Amino acid sequence: MATRFHPQDILRALSSVREPGRDSDIVSRGLVKNVEVGEGRVSLVLLAEDPGAPAAARLAQEAKKAIEALGVEDVRVQLVPGPTPRADRQSGLLPEVKSTVAVASGKGGVGKSTVAVNLAVALERSGAAVGLLDTDVYGPSVPHLMGSRSGPSVVEGQIEPPVQYGIKIMSTAYFLPVEEAVIWRGPMLHKAIHQFLGDVRWGRLDYLVIDLPPGTGDVQLSLAQTIPLTGAVIVSTPQDMALEVASKAIAMFRKLNVPILGLIENMSYYLCPHCGKRDDIFGHGGARAAAQSMQFPFLGEIPLDVHIRTSSDAGQPASLEDSTPYAQAFRAIAAALVAQVERARQETVGNIRIE
Repeated sequence: MATRFHPQDILRALSSVREPGRDSDIVSRGLVKNVEVGEGRVSLVLLAEDPGAPAAARLAQEAKKAIEALGVEDVRVQLVPGPTPRADRQSGLLPEVKSTVAVASGKGGVGKSTVAVNLAVALERSGAAVGLLDTDVYGPSVPHLMGSRSGPSVVEGQIEPPVQYGIKIMSTAYFLPVEEAVIWRGPMLHKAIHQFLGDVRWGRLDYLVIDLPPGTGDVQLSLAQTIPLTGAVIVSTPQDMALEVASKAIAMFRKLNVPILGLIENMSYYLCPHCGKRDDIFGHGGARAAAQSMQFPFLGEIPLDVHIRTSSDAGQPASLEDSTPYAQAFRAIAAALVAQVERARQETVGNIRIE
């Protein structure tokens, strides 16, 4: 019977493989992705600037030999072009930010921005230093949801973000007239994202929560190629259609080698404020089932409640409260997110699967 290895055994073997002229190995540089381990076989993806170059082929061969030395008979190394590895990205951006968490959805209307805002507030109330970046340039709503009416200032040539509820906030909403439509192409979006990351005085943060536009577009691509995202959170509602669209966002992040930190089911159920009866208006449990089927963490569910809507409209996120069921839901999800962030930060490769 063939010996069964653990992915960490493979990573330890690959940590001896280095490119000529490099001090760090291919694992620590983030070049190794999608490690799959079966009985007597191992497959992985190796990122390369030019997969067709002889140097890339030699590196793949060295990686294969390192794994075969463990006694693995069937080793498959796939060379693919990929986003710039984490160690080689623009290190001058966000030097004091420990974790960057993107909040995404496959479609609009699922309450993604409301979830992002309340997660940021819940994290801050747990004692963390938090920033909140609104990258939804076509429909920026974070300042409104946070009740932030004073815009940023300029200090020593950099943008000083306004602070609301202890959270540093940045959004295009501070710079554009309310009635003006944003019609930006990819290069302009990339420039805006880069400025929000590099020209803003974020300072020391435990978490930078990033509210993404819905769908899969230029902003998501620019963000993933500019900074090493700790991971992404996917927000969905229970309906089959919303989950089907959410799966496309998940596929995008996997192609960009961004870990999926978990799924959140928003508008999960309606809790009557008068009688306490629960009604699953949009169905229930779809996101949990989807997370289980795709082997991603399920972070929790948020009820559909008029108070969440009214508090959001008033610029007072529901997470500011203590005893309400929706505030407790956001805090529980924030705690689950913290656990997944710590796990992701300790991983040396993303998307490891054991069969």
